[in-house]
Amino acid sequence: MTLLEIANELVAGCRENREEENLGKLYATDAVSVEARDLGNGRETVGIEGIKGKHAWFASAFEILEGEVGGPYPHGDDRFGVTFKMKAKSKETGEISNMEEIAVYHVAEGKIVREEFFYVD
Repeated sequence: MTLLEIANELVAGCRENREEENLGKLYATDAVSVEARDLGNGRETVGIEGIKGKHAWFASAFEILEGEVGGPYPHGDDRFGVTFKMKAKSKETGEISNMEEIAVYHVAEGKIVREEFFYVD
């Protein structure tokens, strides 16, 4: 897949709740995911299984009430950005939060090899 095909499919998958399916389709098996801060297990997760675990944790902790995905925003031939805005409810406390982040995805040999998230605490 080309960079733009990967970028468009990632964004479409997020908008259509197909993120789990796209993890196996779009990501390299040794992909790296980097958070802006330590969420309890370090900032960096290595490998597709670890990234799937992050997605599973988020789905178990939050209910998405509203969401908006912007982009993709291509940058050269090896990166693209995506913006995420959502209103989420904590399943543990019931607290509702507005979340906003920028994600930068790095692509090599037709797969996402690195994702980096930027957000305000």
